[in-house]
Amino acid sequence: MGPGRLSWSLLLRCRRAAAALGAPRCRPLPARSLSAAALLRAPLRPPGAGGGAPRNGTAGAGGDEEEEEEEEDEAALEELLGQSPLAPGPGAQRVAIVHPAVKWGPQKSPLTTAELQIAEAVALVDTLQNWTVLDKIIIPTKNPNKKFVFGKGNFQVLTEKIKKLPHVTAVFLNVERISSLTKKELEGAWGVPVFDRYTVVLHIFRCNARTKEAKLQVALAEIPLLRSNLKNELSQRDQQRGGSRYIMGSGETFLETQDRVLKERELKIRNALEKLRRKRALLRVQRRKCEFPMVSVMGYTNCGKTTLIKALTGEAGLQPRDQLFATLDITAHAGFLPSHMAVIYVDTIGFLTDLPHNLVESFSATLEEVAYSDLIVHVRDITHPETILQKATVLSVLRNLNLPSHLLDSMVEVHNKVDLIERYKPAEENALAVSALHGHGLEELKQEIEKKILTATGKKILTVNINLEGPQLSWLYKEATVQEVEVMPEDGRARVKVIIGSSAFGRYKNLFPNSKIFMP
Repeated sequence: MGPGRLSWSLLLRCRRAAAALGAPRCRPLPARSLSAAALLRAPLRPPGAGGGAPRNGTAGAGGDEEEEEEEEDEAALEELLGQSPLAPGPGAQRVAIVHPAVKWGPQKSPLTTAELQIAEAVALVDTLQNWTVLDKIIIPTKNPNKKFVFGKGNFQVLTEKIKKLPHVTAVFLNVERISSLTKKELEGAWGVPVFDRYTVVLHIFRCNARTKEAKLQVALAEIPLLRSNLKNELSQRDQQRGGSRYIMGSGETFLETQDRVLKERELKIRNALEKLRRKRALLRVQRRKCEFPMVSVMGYTNCGKTTLIKALTGEAGLQPRDQLFATLDITAHAGFLPSHMAVIYVDTIGFLTDLPHNLVESFSATLEEVAYSDLIVHVRDITHPETILQKATVLSVLRNLNLPSHLLDSMVEVHNKVDLIERYKPAEENALAVSALHGHGLEELKQEIEKKILTATGKKILTVNINLEGPQLSWLYKEATVQEVEVMPEDGRARVKVIIGSSAFGRYKNLFPNSKIFMP
């Protein structure tokens, strides 16, 4: 068998293993008009309480019961994944972006400027379809955590500016999170909805989520907002209507009842995610049996991860998009290293400065896949003015994921988009300069990945001289990855190039002590 044919066979096996990484896609769900209150009042069936026809208890009805359980699971998922009560309306949004510029103190970042921070806020809004930026306003503040965010004088100036804007429909306050009390006061003063970074990023996630798992994780991230909105709604009820806060005959206050419903919803979401996590763990075991190394490609959002993976694999179906959080679901792609070793590149969710902790925590099920990688490749957009801050953000999130220390220590740092900088040379030691778009530096990157993979997995590349009449060749096909077979028919022997793990190599030497082995 020639190397070309063998490589194609390996690639097919690797692509099947890569396909096993992705979660099954869910079918489109019908749009439903639900308010926050309607969602909270929707009856939730207790675990095990199913709808539909009664089950047949006969022994021959096992298949029917399984089908009924699957249908119930699908119905429960549809209930959880319906249209979000927190999603802004489907119409166009004309947004004024307001950035509170902290002039001094511990909350001021030394690695960025107010202009760069508001530019990223503009990029977030531009990511959303039918959203446009009407104006960008930078207002200084001493403490962005106080009730009105700004001082009295600056707040009045800002309010006048917003009210003069033609046809403004919303204000994006560029802070990580605002309290429900602050949101209520600002909306009352400005007369339009007010969004923070949590709300905007969550909406981008909601629009880009494609798989069941991603949609469930978005629904989980909505729980803190629903809980905050509930308390705000209750406060308004008390002020407007007064009277008893107890629901007739239940012994529960309105807040207690709605909070219980929210907890039940959160439990359902977590249980559904756990089912998907267990399914992925089984797929991971199957993938490990194939012994294909896995490389997680990570980085700040829109740094060029997908473009780099397309360049490394040659996968024509990959269509990178120039927008923030274009990749939300984990995707896997098969490729080859210089030795013809097949690997799986995993495209992961991008990171963002001031990405709310609850949002990162909600996507832990997706990010946990990184912990099972053999190598991490950290991609940086070296042309971005905040590239140092972006690097710090990515490393901070990776450290918080409690990854094995060897993964962090062996990480490969890639400086992407170097074609936009004349005669670029990395200042960091061991960083590799590449242009994923134009192919510059890719061979050096593949060699570095191969070197790190061989170290991480304990694999060796070697050539063995075998007797074709003996069992060595079939043993190598079973226990190692055969790369090339060069047959020498005149003496009934063959030179076989293999990639083999340390334990398998030890067994080979014990089983075939007279076999000639050539190390590269």
